[in-house]
Amino acid sequence: MLLTSRRGLLAASATGLLAGKSALAQPALPANWPDRPIRIIVPYAAGGITDVISRGMAVGLQGTLGQPVVVENRPGANGTVGTLVAARAPADGTTLTMGITDTFAINRSTFRSLPYSDENDFVPISMVTRVPFALMVGAHRREITDYASFIREARREAGRLSHASWGVGSSSHLAFEFVARAERFEKLHVPFAAQAPGMQAVASGQVDSMMLPVGGANSLAVDNRARILALAHPTRIELTPNVPTLTELGVPLATGLWLALYAPARTPAPIIARLNAAVREGMRNEQTQAVFRQQAGAAEPSTPEELAAFAARERVQWAQLVNEKNIRVE
Repeated sequence: MLLTSRRGLLAASATGLLAGKSALAQPALPANWPDRPIRIIVPYAAGGITDVISRGMAVGLQGTLGQPVVVENRPGANGTVGTLVAARAPADGTTLTMGITDTFAINRSTFRSLPYSDENDFVPISMVTRVPFALMVGAHRREITDYASFIREARREAGRLSHASWGVGSSSHLAFEFVARAERFEKLHVPFAAQAPGMQAVASGQVDSMMLPVGGANSLAVDNRARILALAHPTRIELTPNVPTLTELGVPLATGLWLALYAPARTPAPIIARLNAAVREGMRNEQTQAVFRQQAGAAEPSTPEELAAFAARERVQWAQLVNEKNIRVE
Protein backbone atom coordinates (compact mmCIF):
# COMPACT_ATOMS: atom_id res chain seq x y z
CA MET A 1 0.00 0.00 0.00
CA LEU A 2 2.78 2.39 0.88
CA LEU A 3 5.06 3.62 -1.88
CA THR A 4 8.44 2.42 -0.71
CA SER A 5 11.80 3.47 -2.07
CA ARG A 6 13.71 1.56 -4.71
CA ARG A 7 16.24 0.68 -2.03
CA GLY A 8 13.48 -0.79 0.10
CA LEU A 9 12.28 -2.93 -2.78
CA LEU A 10 15.76 -4.26 -3.40
CA ALA A 11 16.19 -5.00 0.29
CA ALA A 12 13.00 -7.01 0.38
CA SER A 13 14.68 -10.20 -0.79
CA ALA A 14 18.08 -11.76 -0.53
CA THR A 15 17.21 -14.92 -2.39
CA GLY A 16 18.38 -13.95 -5.85
CA LEU A 17 21.64 -15.93 -5.63
CA LEU A 18 19.81 -19.03 -4.43
CA ALA A 19 17.34 -18.71 -7.28
CA GLY A 20 20.23 -18.41 -9.69
CA LYS A 21 21.72 -21.66 -8.41
CA SER A 22 18.43 -23.52 -8.77
CA ALA A 23 18.05 -22.18 -12.29
CA LEU A 24 21.25 -24.01 -13.26
CA ALA A 25 19.36 -27.28 -12.96
CA GLN A 26 16.66 -26.15 -15.37
CA PRO A 27 16.66 -27.09 -19.08
CA ALA A 28 18.46 -24.60 -21.28
CA LEU A 29 16.50 -21.87 -23.01
CA PRO A 30 15.66 -22.92 -26.59
CA ALA A 31 18.02 -21.16 -28.97
CA ASN A 32 15.19 -19.72 -31.06
CA TRP A 33 13.00 -18.54 -28.16
CA PRO A 34 10.77 -16.62 -28.64
CA ASP A 35 9.73 -17.95 -32.02
CA ARG A 36 6.28 -16.37 -32.09
CA PRO A 37 4.55 -13.11 -31.03
CA ILE A 38 4.09 -12.40 -27.33
CA ARG A 39 0.92 -10.99 -25.85
CA ILE A 40 0.45 -8.98 -22.68
CA ILE A 41 -3.04 -9.44 -21.28
CA VAL A 42 -4.33 -6.24 -19.71
CA PRO A 43 -7.30 -7.04 -17.46
CA TYR A 44 -8.76 -3.55 -17.89
CA ALA A 45 -10.22 -1.51 -20.74
CA ALA A 46 -8.17 0.59 -23.12
CA GLY A 47 -7.31 4.11 -22.03
CA GLY A 48 -6.52 3.48 -18.36
CA ILE A 49 -3.06 3.51 -16.87
CA THR A 50 -2.62 -0.29 -16.97
CA ASP A 51 -3.26 -0.21 -20.70
CA VAL A 52 -1.02 2.81 -21.27
CA ILE A 53 1.92 1.40 -19.31
CA SER A 54 1.52 -2.02 -20.93
CA ARG A 55 1.68 -0.53 -24.41
CA GLY A 56 4.76 1.46 -23.46
CA MET A 57 6.39 -1.68 -22.07
CA ALA A 58 5.44 -3.63 -25.21
CA VAL A 59 7.49 -1.24 -27.32
CA GLY A 60 10.60 -1.89 -25.26
CA LEU A 61 10.10 -5.66 -25.15
CA GLN A 62 9.49 -5.90 -28.87
CA GLY A 63 12.81 -4.27 -29.64
CA THR A 64 14.58 -6.56 -27.20
CA LEU A 65 12.95 -9.91 -28.00
CA GLY A 66 12.73 -9.48 -31.76
CA GLN A 67 9.08 -10.53 -31.91
CA PRO A 68 5.85 -8.54 -32.03
CA VAL A 69 4.49 -7.84 -28.54
CA VAL A 70 0.76 -7.14 -28.59
CA VAL A 71 -1.51 -5.87 -25.84
CA GLU A 72 -4.83 -7.66 -25.43
CA ASN A 73 -7.49 -5.95 -23.29
CA ARG A 74 -9.71 -8.39 -21.38
CA PRO A 75 -11.63 -6.20 -18.89
CA GLY A 76 -14.20 -7.22 -16.32
CA ALA A 77 -14.83 -7.68 -12.59
CA ASN A 78 -11.98 -5.46 -11.41
CA GLY A 79 -9.40 -7.32 -13.42
CA THR A 80 -10.42 -10.87 -12.54
CA VAL A 81 -11.65 -11.78 -16.04
CA GLY A 82 -8.41 -11.00 -17.85
CA THR A 83 -6.22 -12.27 -15.03
CA LEU A 84 -8.01 -15.63 -15.13
CA VAL A 85 -7.45 -15.81 -18.90
CA ALA A 86 -3.74 -15.24 -18.32
CA ALA A 87 -3.62 -17.88 -15.57
CA ARG A 88 -5.06 -20.48 -17.94
CA ALA A 89 -2.72 -19.63 -20.84
CA PRO A 90 0.06 -22.03 -21.89
CA ALA A 91 3.11 -21.68 -19.64
CA ASP A 92 5.54 -21.09 -22.49
CA GLY A 93 6.36 -17.43 -21.93
CA THR A 94 4.33 -16.13 -24.86
CA THR A 95 1.40 -14.94 -22.70
CA LEU A 96 2.07 -12.47 -19.90
CA THR A 97 -0.16 -10.27 -17.82
CA MET A 98 0.33 -6.81 -16.39
CA GLY A 99 -0.53 -7.34 -12.76
CA ILE A 100 -1.41 -4.36 -10.61
CA THR A 101 -2.16 -3.60 -6.98
CA ASP A 102 -5.78 -4.64 -7.43
CA THR A 103 -5.29 -7.98 -9.18
CA PHE A 104 -2.24 -9.18 -7.23
CA ALA A 105 -2.79 -7.70 -3.76
CA ILE A 106 -6.36 -6.50 -3.11
CA ASN A 107 -8.78 -8.82 -4.92
CA ARG A 108 -7.93 -11.80 -2.71
CA SER A 109 -9.36 -9.84 0.24
CA THR A 110 -12.38 -8.23 -1.40
CA PHE A 111 -13.71 -11.16 -3.48
CA ARG A 112 -15.45 -13.90 -1.53
CA SER A 113 -14.56 -16.34 -4.31
CA LEU A 114 -11.60 -15.30 -6.45
CA PRO A 115 -11.31 -17.48 -9.58
CA TYR A 116 -7.50 -17.38 -9.61
CA SER A 117 -4.69 -17.46 -7.08
CA ASP A 118 -2.29 -14.54 -7.39
CA GLU A 119 0.43 -16.67 -5.76
CA ASN A 120 -0.15 -20.19 -7.08
CA ASP A 121 -1.32 -19.50 -10.64
CA PHE A 122 1.47 -17.09 -11.58
CA VAL A 123 5.20 -16.63 -11.41
CA PRO A 124 6.61 -13.10 -11.07
CA ILE A 125 8.88 -11.65 -13.74
CA SER A 126 9.66 -8.08 -12.70
CA MET A 127 8.26 -4.93 -11.22
CA VAL A 128 7.61 -2.39 -13.99
CA THR A 129 6.73 0.92 -12.35
CA ARG A 130 4.79 2.59 -9.55
CA VAL A 131 2.73 5.77 -9.83
CA PRO A 132 1.21 7.92 -7.07
CA PHE A 133 -2.48 8.60 -6.65
CA ALA A 134 -3.96 12.09 -6.79
CA LEU A 135 -7.22 13.39 -5.38
CA MET A 136 -9.07 15.42 -8.00
CA VAL A 137 -12.37 17.24 -8.11
CA GLY A 138 -14.38 18.18 -11.20
CA ALA A 139 -14.28 21.76 -12.47
CA HIS A 140 -18.06 21.97 -11.94
CA ARG A 141 -17.43 22.16 -8.18
CA ARG A 142 -16.30 25.79 -8.36
CA GLU A 143 -16.59 26.28 -4.62
CA ILE A 144 -13.90 23.63 -4.05
CA THR A 145 -10.60 25.32 -4.75
CA ASP A 146 -8.24 23.40 -2.48
CA TYR A 147 -8.10 20.46 -0.10
CA ALA A 148 -9.46 22.43 2.86
CA SER A 149 -12.57 23.50 0.95
CA PHE A 150 -13.01 19.94 -0.31
CA ILE A 151 -13.12 18.61 3.25
CA ARG A 152 -15.44 21.44 4.31
CA GLU A 153 -17.93 20.65 1.54
CA ALA A 154 -17.66 16.90 2.08
CA ARG A 155 -18.60 17.30 5.74
CA ARG A 156 -21.33 19.81 4.97
CA GLU A 157 -22.98 17.60 2.36
CA ALA A 158 -22.91 14.56 4.68
CA GLY A 159 -22.89 11.67 2.21
CA ARG A 160 -23.91 13.52 -0.94
CA LEU A 161 -20.44 14.36 -2.28
CA SER A 162 -19.78 11.66 -4.88
CA HIS A 163 -16.55 9.96 -5.81
CA ALA A 164 -15.78 7.70 -8.74
CA SER A 165 -13.59 4.61 -8.78
CA TRP A 166 -12.89 1.76 -11.17
CA GLY A 167 -14.80 -0.71 -9.02
CA VAL A 168 -15.91 -1.69 -5.54
CA GLY A 169 -12.84 -2.74 -3.60
CA SER A 170 -10.44 -1.28 -6.16
CA SER A 171 -7.32 0.59 -5.07
CA SER A 172 -9.02 3.79 -6.25
CA HIS A 173 -11.99 3.08 -3.98
CA LEU A 174 -9.90 2.05 -0.97
CA ALA A 175 -7.56 5.05 -1.19
CA PHE A 176 -10.55 7.39 -1.10
CA GLU A 177 -11.98 5.42 1.82
CA PHE A 178 -8.74 6.06 3.72
CA VAL A 179 -9.06 9.82 3.23
CA ALA A 180 -12.75 9.80 4.20
CA ARG A 181 -11.97 7.84 7.33
CA ALA A 182 -9.06 10.13 8.28
CA GLU A 183 -11.12 13.29 7.72
CA ARG A 184 -14.35 11.88 9.17
CA PHE A 185 -16.81 12.51 6.37
CA GLU A 186 -19.41 10.40 4.59
CA LYS A 187 -19.53 10.19 0.80
CA LEU A 188 -21.36 8.62 -2.13
CA HIS A 189 -19.37 5.96 -3.98
CA VAL A 190 -20.02 5.63 -7.73
CA PRO A 191 -18.07 2.65 -9.12
CA PHE A 192 -17.29 2.33 -12.82
CA ALA A 193 -15.92 -0.58 -14.83
CA ALA A 194 -12.62 1.16 -15.62
CA GLN A 195 -10.54 4.25 -14.92
CA ALA A 196 -11.40 6.11 -18.13
CA PRO A 197 -15.22 6.15 -17.64
CA GLY A 198 -14.73 7.39 -14.07
CA MET A 199 -12.51 10.20 -15.28
CA GLN A 200 -15.02 11.15 -17.95
CA ALA A 201 -17.81 11.25 -15.36
CA VAL A 202 -15.83 13.68 -13.21
CA ALA A 203 -14.85 15.81 -16.22
CA SER A 204 -18.49 16.03 -17.37
CA GLY A 205 -19.82 16.95 -13.92
CA GLN A 206 -21.71 13.70 -13.30
CA VAL A 207 -19.48 12.77 -10.34
CA ASP A 208 -17.66 15.16 -8.03
CA SER A 209 -14.30 13.58 -7.31
CA MET A 210 -11.95 10.65 -7.80
CA MET A 211 -8.72 9.18 -6.50
CA LEU A 212 -6.64 7.99 -9.44
CA PRO A 213 -3.10 7.87 -10.84
CA VAL A 214 -1.72 11.38 -11.11
CA GLY A 215 -1.03 11.15 -14.85
CA GLY A 216 -4.73 10.70 -15.62
CA ALA A 217 -5.72 13.44 -13.19
CA ASN A 218 -3.20 15.80 -14.74
CA SER A 219 -4.56 15.17 -18.25
CA LEU A 220 -7.89 16.63 -17.08
CA ALA A 221 -6.31 19.41 -15.04
CA VAL A 222 -4.34 20.82 -17.96
CA ASP A 223 -7.60 21.12 -19.90
CA ASN A 224 -9.29 22.82 -16.92
CA ARG A 225 -11.81 20.01 -16.62
CA ALA A 226 -10.69 19.08 -13.11
CA ARG A 227 -8.50 20.31 -10.26
CA ILE A 228 -5.91 18.24 -8.44
CA LEU A 229 -6.20 18.91 -4.72
CA ALA A 230 -3.61 16.63 -3.16
CA LEU A 231 -1.08 13.95 -3.96
CA ALA A 232 -0.82 10.62 -2.11
CA HIS A 233 2.96 10.58 -2.23
CA PRO A 234 5.73 11.18 0.32
CA THR A 235 6.97 14.27 -1.56
CA ARG A 236 5.82 16.64 -4.27
CA ILE A 237 6.61 15.55 -7.82
CA GLU A 238 7.86 17.24 -10.97
CA LEU A 239 4.66 16.62 -12.95
CA THR A 240 2.55 18.60 -10.45
CA PRO A 241 5.03 20.70 -8.43
CA ASN A 242 2.40 23.00 -6.93
CA VAL A 243 0.14 20.23 -5.63
CA PRO A 244 0.62 19.52 -1.89
CA THR A 245 0.93 16.02 -0.55
CA LEU A 246 -1.64 14.52 1.78
CA THR A 247 1.13 14.17 4.33
CA GLU A 248 1.64 17.95 4.22
CA LEU A 249 -2.10 18.31 4.81
CA GLY A 250 -2.11 16.04 7.84
CA VAL A 251 -3.26 12.76 6.27
CA PRO A 252 -0.53 10.07 6.43
CA LEU A 253 -1.35 8.41 3.13
CA ALA A 254 1.31 7.64 0.54
CA THR A 255 -0.09 5.18 -1.95
CA GLY A 256 -0.65 4.56 -5.61
CA LEU A 257 -0.69 1.88 -8.24
CA TRP A 258 2.13 -0.57 -8.85
CA LEU A 259 2.39 -2.49 -12.09
CA ALA A 260 4.39 -5.66 -12.66
CA LEU A 261 4.72 -8.42 -15.23
CA TYR A 262 3.72 -12.00 -14.44
CA ALA A 263 3.64 -15.25 -16.39
CA PRO A 264 1.48 -18.35 -15.86
CA ALA A 265 2.73 -20.78 -13.22
CA ARG A 266 5.07 -23.53 -14.42
CA THR A 267 6.68 -21.25 -16.99
CA PRO A 268 10.25 -22.61 -17.16
CA ALA A 269 12.84 -20.72 -15.13
CA PRO A 270 15.13 -20.03 -18.14
CA ILE A 271 12.24 -18.28 -19.91
CA ILE A 272 11.48 -16.20 -16.79
CA ALA A 273 15.16 -15.24 -16.61
CA ARG A 274 15.15 -14.25 -20.29
CA LEU A 275 11.98 -12.20 -19.82
CA ASN A 276 13.42 -10.48 -16.75
CA ALA A 277 16.52 -9.52 -18.75
CA ALA A 278 14.31 -8.33 -21.62
CA VAL A 279 12.29 -6.12 -19.25
CA ARG A 280 15.46 -4.52 -17.93
CA GLU A 281 16.79 -3.89 -21.41
CA GLY A 282 13.43 -2.81 -22.81
CA MET A 283 13.02 -0.20 -20.08
CA ARG A 284 15.96 1.66 -21.59
CA ASN A 285 13.88 2.37 -24.70
CA GLU A 286 13.27 6.11 -24.85
CA GLN A 287 9.65 5.72 -25.98
CA THR A 288 8.99 3.39 -23.05
CA GLN A 289 10.61 5.81 -20.62
CA ALA A 290 8.56 8.69 -22.05
CA VAL A 291 5.34 6.79 -21.33
CA PHE A 292 6.46 6.24 -17.73
CA ARG A 293 7.33 9.93 -17.29
CA GLN A 294 3.93 11.04 -18.59
CA GLN A 295 2.36 8.99 -15.81
CA ALA A 296 4.78 10.27 -13.13
CA GLY A 297 6.45 6.87 -12.99
CA ALA A 298 9.95 5.57 -13.57
CA ALA A 299 11.41 2.26 -14.66
CA GLU A 300 11.72 -0.03 -11.63
CA PRO A 301 13.01 -3.43 -12.70
CA SER A 302 13.36 -6.07 -10.00
CA THR A 303 14.22 -9.72 -9.65
CA PRO A 304 11.30 -12.15 -9.51
CA GLU A 305 12.11 -12.81 -5.85
CA GLU A 306 12.01 -9.11 -4.98
CA LEU A 307 8.64 -8.73 -6.67
CA ALA A 308 7.24 -11.76 -4.83
CA ALA A 309 8.34 -10.37 -1.45
CA PHE A 310 6.96 -6.91 -2.25
CA ALA A 311 3.57 -8.28 -3.34
CA ALA A 312 3.34 -10.37 -0.17
CA ARG A 313 3.73 -7.27 1.99
CA GLU A 314 1.18 -5.40 -0.08
CA ARG A 315 -1.43 -8.13 0.43
CA VAL A 316 -1.11 -7.83 4.19
CA GLN A 317 -1.38 -4.03 4.25
CA TRP A 318 -4.40 -3.80 1.94
CA ALA A 319 -6.17 -6.64 3.75
CA GLN A 320 -6.11 -4.60 6.94
CA LEU A 321 -8.06 -1.74 5.32
CA VAL A 322 -10.45 -4.09 3.50
CA ASN A 323 -11.30 -5.95 6.70
CA GLU A 324 -11.69 -2.74 8.70
CA LYS A 325 -14.16 -1.30 6.17
CA ASN A 326 -15.77 -4.71 5.55
CA ILE A 327 -15.62 -4.24 1.78
CA ARG A 328 -16.60 -7.36 -0.15
CA VAL A 329 -17.39 -8.13 -3.77
CA GLU A 330 -19.99 -10.87 -4.23
